[in-house]
Amino acid sequence: MTAALTRADVAPVASAKRRRRAPGWLAVVPLLVFVAIAFGLPALAIVYGAFSVQGHYGTQNLTDSLQGPYLTALLGSVKLSATAAALGALLGLPLAQAVVSSRSRWLREAVLTASGVLANFGGVPLAFAFVATLGNAGVLTVHLGLKDDGWDLYSFWGLVLVYLYFLIPLMVLTITPALDGLRTQWREAALNNGATGVQYWRHVALPVLAPSLLGGLVLLFGSAFAAYATAAAMVGSAVPLVTLQIADALSGNVLVGQENIALALSLDMVLVAGVVMAVYLPLQRRSARWLDA
Repeated sequence: MTAALTRADVAPVASAKRRRRAPGWLAVVPLLVFVAIAFGLPALAIVYGAFSVQGHYGTQNLTDSLQGPYLTALLGSVKLSATAAALGALLGLPLAQAVVSSRSRWLREAVLTASGVLANFGGVPLAFAFVATLGNAGVLTVHLGLKDDGWDLYSFWGLVLVYLYFLIPLMVLTITPALDGLRTQWREAALNNGATGVQYWRHVALPVLAPSLLGGLVLLFGSAFAAYATAAAMVGSAVPLVTLQIADALSGNVLVGQENIALALSLDMVLVAGVVMAVYLPLQRRSARWLDA
């Protein structure tokens, strides 16, 4: 009898809890609708166009997107992104460490604020700034005589330099929380046991930071891989990049009727971005377990 009464009393309480949860789920519906419209429909359009070949379905567009100049552009983007990401990570890590170890609060806030701004500064304004400064007739190029030494901003390494302008601040923002998570007790314990600063970084700090470093490297790669406006305004077709090939195919600058190949190239980029995220998210979770322990 008591058990029956207990179940009868519990049922209304459970029903009331379910009713209280319902508004929470309803609040997510507008976000899901927005995601479906803003991301789902374009993704479906890309997939449909990539597999559409003259009124029927096939993989010819995907095959063509991995051949000839399209493959060269894809590999060029991968090479450029990997190089810029590696240099951005190498230069961003010591800068972030200097900020974290600094006792000046205003310096830390100033650097992080500037990094937040510069990490999102790109496109035509960034290209114009570098052209005016380091272009063929740029201020520094003329005053330092860089052109006589073979300097060329409109080249692979010139584009890498421009990309570093926003990748280094992005690395600072990415790695600073991980550096903050390094315990001072770990360094003190290492030094008390006779380890040098180099040995501490080699055997303690870098292994702990490895997931965050790799995650930051992958994030920088994805950011450089997806960049378009800066390269389009600076180098045009001088440096083969997949984003520029997509723009040319959609606009018909080279060949007319290549729109579906452009969508196939876009699908290739989506797959690369998916691989990047598949690597980045587990690294972030692993880093969080180490630094939050």
